[in-house]
Amino acid sequence: MKRGKKYLDAVKLIDKTQKYPLEDAFELVKKTSFAKFDATVEAAFRLNLNPRKAEQNLRGAVVLPHGTGKVSRVVVIAQGEKAKEAQEAGADYVGDADLIEKMSGGWFEFDVIVATPDMMGQLGKLGRVLGPKGLMPNPKTGTVTMDVKKAVEEIKNGKIEYRVDKVGNIHAPIGKISFDSSKLAENFKAFYDTMVRVKPSTVKGTYIRNVTISSSMSPGVKIALDSVK
Repeated sequence: MKRGKKYLDAVKLIDKTQKYPLEDAFELVKKTSFAKFDATVEAAFRLNLNPRKAEQNLRGAVVLPHGTGKVSRVVVIAQGEKAKEAQEAGADYVGDADLIEKMSGGWFEFDVIVATPDMMGQLGKLGRVLGPKGLMPNPKTGTVTMDVKKAVEEIKNGKIEYRVDKVGNIHAPIGKISFDSSKLAENFKAFYDTMVRVKPSTVKGTYIRNVTISSSMSPGVKIALDSVK
């Protein structure tokens, strides 16, 4: 792949053979970010997982202490009192069969769907549409729940979802390049602690093999895991 001059200049600032202490790594990510917009910072975990084993096919969510820098648009599929709770919690769109019908017609101007369990039968009919887009609610991520108030508030306050890919890696956004390095480090720590907590008991050998952080279009910086306290 041919790289631009700015990318190649950024690469020169990073020692690919070195793993950096946490806050130093974020300072380096900020220094090597050349995007003209407020780039997203991501953390990528290379894990010793086999996603073909059900217990190692990790999926879940974590609330970042400083959010992601993006306020998600939330749809809640619920009825009655639960619909009212969702509106009071700040959901962007609330409805039941009407919103499901709207989605079936191609409307996707939102980022996350929360649904009460009783509505999943109707919503499940859109599985072939919502699944590939990563929009289908799931109990593992807290988006199928009767506590819609809590779900909406957590998403609005920086909840992110994660899911292992087919080669055993997990990556997710942990903030914006405009964040202070200390806030990015705290967000990373929350994500890291979650990865450690959900380690499957069937994993043999080293679980977290490598962790890299990067910003949009910029090179990655490896983290020294012994600096994550």
